Amino acid sequence: MPAPGPADKPSRITSRRRPRPTSPAAAREASPGAFRPVDDGLERLQKVLAAAGLGSRRACEELITTGRVEVDRKVVTQLGSRVDPRRQEIRVDGERLPDPKRVVFMLNKPVGVVTTNYDPSGRPRVVDLVPGDQRLFAIGRLDRMSEGLILVTNDGELANLLAHPRYGVEKKYLVQVAGVPTTETLDKLRKGIQLAEGTARAQHVTLKSQHKQSAVLEMVLDEGKNREIRRMLAQLGHKVHQLKRVAVGALALGGLLPGQHRLLAWSEIDALRRDALAHVGAARGPSVEGRSRRRPPDGRPGRFARQGGGAGRPGRPPQRRPDGRDGEQGGRAPRPAPRPRKRPGKASSWRKPRG
Repeated sequence: MPAPGPADKPSRITSRRRPRPTSPAAAREASPGAFRPVDDGLERLQKVLAAAGLGSRRACEELITTGRVEVDRKVVTQLGSRVDPRRQEIRVDGERLPDPKRVVFMLNKPVGVVTTNYDPSGRPRVVDLVPGDQRLFAIGRLDRMSEGLILVTNDGELANLLAHPRYGVEKKYLVQVAGVPTTETLDKLRKGIQLAEGTARAQHVTLKSQHKQSAVLEMVLDEGKNREIRRMLAQLGHKVHQLKRVAVGALALGGLLPGQHRLLAWSEIDALRRDALAHVGAARGPSVEGRSRRRPPDGRPGRFARQGGGAGRPGRPPQRRPDGRDGEQGGRAPRPAPRPRKRPGKASSWRKPRG
């Protein structure tokens, strides 16, 4: 009798498992009852509201059913609606919910602290004075010998709004100078002083107090050139003894002591955005992360929108040189190890005017 060939051999079953479906449609056909939709990053609206601290789930459901909740400027009353809190704008009674990933600190910078994120001399930096496990940066600059209000954040869009001259956000300073400026000197500050990079002018300047050998000026500027106030006054023969920023837009320093900081409320951040955009006639602020940004009135995309934004210098993606310093050339170097916190400078530096 001939030996059985390969076709006569019984098939060998090695596994009882069915092949895994390769698509959601195949998964539904294989087991309709056990199929669960793929996580798309959406969450139930009442869960998002409860996580924002607006009350229990039941209380948040009542907010929805009574028409007090808006998603992307549209009232939502249906329970179970799913939203993406990172990409959609959610408002309750007209107030926008904060973005948990974006933080803004207001800091009273002391004398002796630098605003740069990289300092080869190892001096204390403003980012060392605020908490946070993510990369933060200062909006604008105050030189090492100046003090006062400075904002530290990870929000590149807000940094562009507050620092770009197009938006004209005003910053108020108290400046103690040697000598007493005359009315003609104050008029020159208002008309403009020619610097190497262009004309710098004060939007408002008043003489707050005067003494025999010094005076205190209140100056309001809407740009941020390097050491602008000191250079303007030096050309007019007045050396700056002390300089303190006391307000940015409608945000005032208040009773914050040197070295102290506080986290800004979302209403304060929203007010800064509105003030900046009101200067260029925009009706609404820039869109949240993931949605298209508005263009300036001239129709061209802003510098921040063209280059992608990001942390660090406003309007420019963060890059590092091969030697580890911030810059535009070279690839991204690994971040240095965190340094121990240092003494934040003098406890208070604002002295009485001389004379």
